[in-house]
Amino acid sequence: MCAGCGAPVAVRAILRALEPEDQVVCGAATGCLEVSTFLYPFTAWKDSFIHSAFENVGATISGAEAAYAAWNRKGKTTGNYKFIAFGGDGGTYDIGIQSLSGAMERGHDMVYVCYDNEAYMNTGIQRSSSTPKYADTTTSPQGTAVPGKQQYKKDLTQVMAAHNIPYVAQTTLTQNFKDIHEKSEKAIYKKGPAFLNVLAPCPRGWRYDTPDLMLICKLAMDTCIWPIFEVEDGVWKLNYKPKKKLPVEDYLKRQGRFKHLFNKENEHLIEELQRDVDKKWDDLLRRCGEA
Repeated sequence: MCAGCGAPVAVRAILRALEPEDQVVCGAATGCLEVSTFLYPFTAWKDSFIHSAFENVGATISGAEAAYAAWNRKGKTTGNYKFIAFGGDGGTYDIGIQSLSGAMERGHDMVYVCYDNEAYMNTGIQRSSSTPKYADTTTSPQGTAVPGKQQYKKDLTQVMAAHNIPYVAQTTLTQNFKDIHEKSEKAIYKKGPAFLNVLAPCPRGWRYDTPDLMLICKLAMDTCIWPIFEVEDGVWKLNYKPKKKLPVEDYLKRQGRFKHLFNKENEHLIEELQRDVDKKWDDLLRRCGEA
């Protein structure tokens, strides 16, 4: 995949949480991860791998899990299998939300992982409902009339928490990988459906220097643009609270997709984004009992 891409780092970190004796069936919606790791009949995946269409990886993996459960009841299986679906934000927030929601509501023992790079990167950097407000994409271009995307990013993690499933978590690529590893282990081994939302920056779409991948993730955490929390059995828990909450501009200025916001005539837009982040952060603190 591209140098500086967060998706393969996230996937490897998540799969490392599997116990050595366990096997896994992985599915991937169409997207950067799928086209870079799978060319029929060859695959870079060492475990069973299914390429689903853009919209149905949730249905595909839930079906595989249901078949496994049925065979288990009949004593026809050997070995212990886990089931993990991967999708980008386009295949998760937008196109695949129907099959994702259905799989979670039905209670399948599976994990759905969204590697969130905040646009349809594989097909040309088009905006998705995960794209942040005022970001410059090929279908929400910034210009003299419109300063980038006009809508706020959908909060899919809270949408999934509203499904009342056993485990929901939001994380990213922290320097020691402790948070993403612990959450992946919980998601994989907790009985029932689980959802992980992983911020996975894209150097082409976000336009940052490729060595800055981990720095971008750290700034997302320290500005509280991407809070790190989990919801386990209905209990909300904040996993990371920055010692010094940084202004959003520290995060925005590292990315070319927000370059236009630093023009003098657009300074008020950064102030608007800061107010929105502050409000959402305060709401999360109250929900987690940290206010």
